Amino acid sequence: MTKHQVIMNKQRVAKGDAIEGLKAAMAGQTFGVVVESQGLSVMEVTGLRTKIRGAGAVFRVTKNTLARIALKGTPFENLISFLKGPTALAFAKDPVGVAKVLVDFAKGNDKLKVIGANMDGQLLDAKATQKLASLPPLNELRARIVGILQTPATRMAVLLKAPAGQIARVLAAKAKKEGG
Repeated sequence: MTKHQVIMNKQRVAKGDAIEGLKAAMAGQTFGVVVESQGLSVMEVTGLRTKIRGAGAVFRVTKNTLARIALKGTPFENLISFLKGPTALAFAKDPVGVAKVLVDFAKGNDKLKVIGANMDGQLLDAKATQKLASLPPLNELRARIVGILQTPATRMAVLLKAPAGQIARVLAAKAKKEGG
């Protein structure tokens, strides 16, 4: 095997590892977002990765050709249309958390631009992704829904209790009157 063939083989293995790494990052996620990241320094990317990881997401900077191969045949396949120029991908289970981090970072750094996203197979443009970032986090939304669902049940229990209590008081008063 020539030196050139050895180098080509190593590059092929590295590309395969990058594709598999991206597929692993997508596994089990419901939200994927593509950002344009032209001109970000290593420090800026590292800071962004830390914030994204804190939101429970995964951030990958990958060559578009490798990303296209990894996305093909997945629920995130429709993101391929956004892969033009220097891009990066983020994947998460909580769409609001990662969208919030990316939109906030983009506000303070014009080198990062949210291009579009995929939420449960639905393609979102940049504006829809920014609107998503304005929502409260998923856990807070769940808590609100539980609170809304519990309120009618509590009110119903109070209403059902009140007439029974009134009937009991009337019967007690009548018994007392008849007995006394």
